[in-house]
Amino acid sequence: MEDAKKPRPPRRTDGRSRSVSRLAVVQALYQMELSDQDSESAIAEFIEHRMGQEIDGERLAEADKKYFAGIVRGVVENQQEIDRALAAATGKSWSYDRIDAIMRAVFRACTCELLIHPQVPFRVVLTEYTNVATAFFEEKGAELPFISGVLHRIARELRPAEAATPAGGT
Repeated sequence: MEDAKKPRPPRRTDGRSRSVSRLAVVQALYQMELSDQDSESAIAEFIEHRMGQEIDGERLAEADKKYFAGIVRGVVENQQEIDRALAAATGKSWSYDRIDAIMRAVFRACTCELLIHPQVPFRVVLTEYTNVATAFFEEKGAELPFISGVLHRIARELRPAEAATPAGGT
């Protein structure tokens, strides 16, 4: 009964905080690759200058900064494992040179989250990063089905037990 007396921590009123974080992760990874920026500089820049800002008179939803930073750092720390999973999922016919930099950022962010956040159902992670990809690619284009297929192959490889369940463990 003692637990009933403890107030629960307040929930974020905006359930989109992790969604916003995931978009920021992809943007940060893309920026890091193109400008050869290190992860800590990118994290600091995004937290200080980009998150929670106003664009076209509209305030962006607040991001989960800790979640954002954890995934960016996780991509760097697990780069070899992530890229091996990506190489296996894309097959021998797709070299890194053929994969668009923003697409690589989506793949790496999603793969990292699947690795370091096993408590998040893989179907949630896949849906979130597929949604992030729609910010960069046309919905009716060939890129989104390719991205979705690669992300599903990576998820089945990294979380086979969860992928084998009808509802993906959710």
